[in-house]
Amino acid sequence: MADQRIRAVFMGSDAIALPFLRDSMERHGGIIEWAGVFTQPDRRSGRGMRLHMNAVKEWALEAELPVRQPERCGPGDEAWLAEQRIDLLVVMAYGQLLRRSLLELPPLGALNFHASPLPRLRGASPIATALAEGWSETAVTLMKMVLRMDAGPIADAERVPIEECDTLADLRARTGGACVPLWRRAVERLRSGALDFTEQNEAEASYCRIIRKEDAWLDFNAPARVLARRIRAFQPWPGAVFPHGGQELKIGAATETGEAFGHDAPGTVRYDEEGWPLVVCGQGALRLEQLQRPGGRMLPVADFLRGWSLPEGTVLESREMVPLIGPKPFRRKT
Repeated sequence: MADQRIRAVFMGSDAIALPFLRDSMERHGGIIEWAGVFTQPDRRSGRGMRLHMNAVKEWALEAELPVRQPERCGPGDEAWLAEQRIDLLVVMAYGQLLRRSLLELPPLGALNFHASPLPRLRGASPIATALAEGWSETAVTLMKMVLRMDAGPIADAERVPIEECDTLADLRARTGGACVPLWRRAVERLRSGALDFTEQNEAEASYCRIIRKEDAWLDFNAPARVLARRIRAFQPWPGAVFPHGGQELKIGAATETGEAFGHDAPGTVRYDEEGWPLVVCGQGALRLEQLQRPGGRMLPVADFLRGWSLPEGTVLESREMVPLIGPKPFRRKT
């Protein structure tokens, strides 16, 4: 491939891929020829349930690239790729399992950006999980796709720091940006034929699972720092909620405090000298800063409490928080 451009197709449905795609179009036109984009079909959303295209499709149309949107890639899509004489597939957050025949179709195979330091956090939610688990650093790994989930050999990785008060949006943006230098290095090695791969160490593998609606639940027996991280990691969905007054109240923002309240049970509501509501936890307390009632707007807590009574001494219900990481792939919930 040293004397000709590499014809590539991108497969993805998430805006996290846009930084490297835009950079590649501007920087690598003499090396990479993007021949098309596969992305998820348009979906209905919003109050009017209008049909919306995702950000990847919007970018592809602006770049005047062919767009294909199969519910599931099939023989017709493989035939199209063969007709286009594709050399390489590049995948990030596509949302489909690809068949062996498709992975083996391009001569250079299929490369996947996975947002974790593989083999750690194989699976569906590596960014949110790394943040919720309190990691100080994660990574984006470029790997060759195989039939087993995120188990292919690794070409390269780019480190991604996690800051103390990062939200999910913060970490997603930093992760998307980290794909740019990772792809630049890969392109140079692809051109020279020097993109080598190293097998993953299976003994070090761990797995994260699909985030579910129930992950919004909070167990106040846990340390406040753990709950504060989960609240930041699961915004905007599924969020973080607790039951009160027959409703599910949503926490928009909260911070850990080191305050102790003697023998108060976890979940007990207290107020500090400045009027902030605190929820006693297994260690420390959680200061509630933004709250929302069903059908209402997310409000600063002082404004929220003008229309909602949360008496001091109330004990909020704790609900089980299911582990996010395991040593084996998680079974899909049925």
